Amino acid sequence: MMHKLHGIIFSYLSNPDLRELTQHRNTCSIPYGGRYRVIDFMLSNMVNAGVSDVGIIVHANYQSLLDHMGSGKDWDLSRKHGGLRILPPFGYASRQEGVYRGRMDALAGVRSYLQNIRQDYVVLAGGDLAVNLPLADIYEAHIRNDADITAVCTSHPKGDPRGCDYFTVGAGGRITDVSVHPAIAQGCESLEVYILSKELLLSLVDHCAAHNIPSFSTGVLQGMVGQLKICPYIFDGYAARLQSVAGYFARSMELLDPDVRAQLFVPERPVRTKDRSDPSTYYGPDARSVNSLVADGCIIEGEVENSILFRGVRVEKGAKVSGCVLMQGTTIQAGAMLKYAITDKNVRVNPGRMLMGHNTYPLAIAKNEIV
Repeated sequence: MMHKLHGIIFSYLSNPDLRELTQHRNTCSIPYGGRYRVIDFMLSNMVNAGVSDVGIIVHANYQSLLDHMGSGKDWDLSRKHGGLRILPPFGYASRQEGVYRGRMDALAGVRSYLQNIRQDYVVLAGGDLAVNLPLADIYEAHIRNDADITAVCTSHPKGDPRGCDYFTVGAGGRITDVSVHPAIAQGCESLEVYILSKELLLSLVDHCAAHNIPSFSTGVLQGMVGQLKICPYIFDGYAARLQSVAGYFARSMELLDPDVRAQLFVPERPVRTKDRSDPSTYYGPDARSVNSLVADGCIIEGEVENSILFRGVRVEKGAKVSGCVLMQGTTIQAGAMLKYAITDKNVRVNPGRMLMGHNTYPLAIAKNEIV
């Protein structure tokens, strides 16, 4: 049944509110949870539901995403026909603007790709959401409800309202009103995952292109809520949106809660990522590690608590790390102290340094910096 579904992931945004974290990459390829990139979650959702063809729409700053994805082999998407396709802005040279102004704009840029989709239905999703969705169930609900569009949403809003859409669900289980980026949250918050038929998608892309409507939220959801049957699929499991540095830090720290991990890492719907064969982590005789997620290949001789350490992190003797997210290849040298900090890849903190952010305003250190 699921071979009737084709995946499209929007991966063209670099959110400026993520400052140092999106300097060299777009939002979807931000490392998250010790060994993953954010896009791994949406890709895995699709693969776990039997989706065999996925197109990833990119625009700029996507080198790290390409390095991570490769041929798609780790997601079982390396195929002769279909499989994983990275879609740069090829049909786009004639337009003056440098970036996509919204999702409809992005879809218009890859219209020739959409036309050749082999499946009858398409799932559109952002790549910047860490969530484990039962996509097969969502697709079945879409067919059962005979919906034009099924919109996945949550009744526990957690995002920043100025960057989210909200649905009002009326009688008969249909969405009757859509608020785009309101001042305060109201109704169910959209997770920006939508299922619709290929036929409808192409007609919407043409309609929006002809009327210069760049946004899916305002042009399709808000503009056509009366004409189309838009049904909600309410998913109240854990979902993390990474909208700012403080938000990234808070969502990362939530992973230290076993209940959150159980919702995000469901055994029957595994989250796949790029395979790297690292050695086991080494703990020195005086090392201390409390309530932390530590990936493979780390060397810990100092103290670590309430922190997330990616692969290949080194905490030297006498160094103390508390409430931190340390990305791949970070070295905290002897006697240094770090509290409430995020270090990007390959950061080095010199011996004896003391760096402190705050729980609500963590310190972010850009890639390859020596502090």
